[in-house]
Amino acid sequence: MSAPVLGLILAGGLARRMGGGDKPLLRLGGRTLLARVAERLETQCGAGLALSANGDPARFGAFPGPVLPDTLPDRPGPLAGILAGLEHAASRGVGAIVSVSGDAPFLPADLVARLAALRPEAGIALAASGERRHYTIALWPAALRHDLRLYLEGGERRVGGFIARHPAAAASWPVAPLDPFLNINTPEDLAAAEAVLAMSAPRSV
Repeated sequence: MSAPVLGLILAGGLARRMGGGDKPLLRLGGRTLLARVAERLETQCGAGLALSANGDPARFGAFPGPVLPDTLPDRPGPLAGILAGLEHAASRGVGAIVSVSGDAPFLPADLVARLAALRPEAGIALAASGERRHYTIALWPAALRHDLRLYLEGGERRVGGFIARHPAAAASWPVAPLDPFLNINTPEDLAAAEAVLAMSAPRSV
């Protein structure tokens, strides 16, 4: 049995295409995107959940875990959130995290198991769907935190650039009938997700 991992939900985006604000707090089918992501991830992560977000943590009061601000200045992007998650996991003796986007409400139920089974030694396991790799939906060993901090302190920001420095492999999921890594970037995406929920809801007789 693989060691438990910490689930890290990335919620640091500015949601410019949605009009600003905290995108994970948008509602889908009457519930926030964050609540839907947390529900799908929590049962897969034996070390619990954490949320990567800056600013007042009180706005995420319903979240079932700590809210981790960036440990580097100037908000250098998703890798800073991943660094905060890795450092938090290491402080608890947890060997790895699985990061996911806070706007991806249809995550697969076997995400963590498949990534943990795939992970190369001391490397990174990525999720993919179709021909696309999802760099921020991945399993990261806590041992990478030192190199990640050096990478960010050197002015680098690209997630793909950091991944290229280490052994990496990808597990792929089908995109039909639904891409499980569909993320909500625009009002049109939100409407499409509402349609998916409507189609999957049980019908009354």
